Amino acid sequence: MATQMSTAGVTRAYDRWAPVYDLVFGPVFKRGRSAAITAAERIGGRIIEVGVGTGISLPQYAPGNRIVAVDLSDAMLDKARARVREQRLDHVELIAVGDAENLQFATDSFDVVVAQYVVTACPHPERALDEFVRVCRPGGEIIITTRVGAGQGLRGAIERALMPVTSRLGFRVEFPWSRYTDWAATRGDVRLVEHRPLPPLGHFSLVRYAKISAEVTAR
Repeated sequence: MATQMSTAGVTRAYDRWAPVYDLVFGPVFKRGRSAAITAAERIGGRIIEVGVGTGISLPQYAPGNRIVAVDLSDAMLDKARARVREQRLDHVELIAVGDAENLQFATDSFDVVVAQYVVTACPHPERALDEFVRVCRPGGEIIITTRVGAGQGLRGAIERALMPVTSRLGFRVEFPWSRYTDWAATRGDVRLVEHRPLPPLGHFSLVRYAKISAEVTAR
């Protein structure tokens, strides 16, 4: 079936999106960005944003945080680097090419992991979720904004039919909530804190997982 996604294919897709990404997706994802950053700053500290793209969210983080930003697309990151320079975002510690499924950071490196509209763009989403948990410290949170597909019914059928097209554009429209619940059921070190539909239509959600400390997991 022509819905298989690859890291190279996703990278090429977002390199193509880079010149127009803010114009096309900036307004659509605005409420989700604000919700994710508000949630992240309840904890604060050292925050990694995986799939930061053009860095459109970076100015919204409070200066007291330390932000690491990674993305597959260097073309997108060129825009993020320019944004950091032009707006003097000194709280941005690092901008680097990085793969959500293979993050080049030590275990327990971050207080918060933020992944905005990224999970459904990963060839192997569960592998990325595992990486988010790995690099998050115990007691920290993984904060995700994500499309949640219908799963069943007419809308679900339409989403599945669109997958051959949207996968070439670098994202999935068919991604049921069960992908998250099935993944979480395989792990003993995460707890769902929040799953909240985002306006205006509820096709996207804010999802928060807390990483449970080893002491709690062992009980």
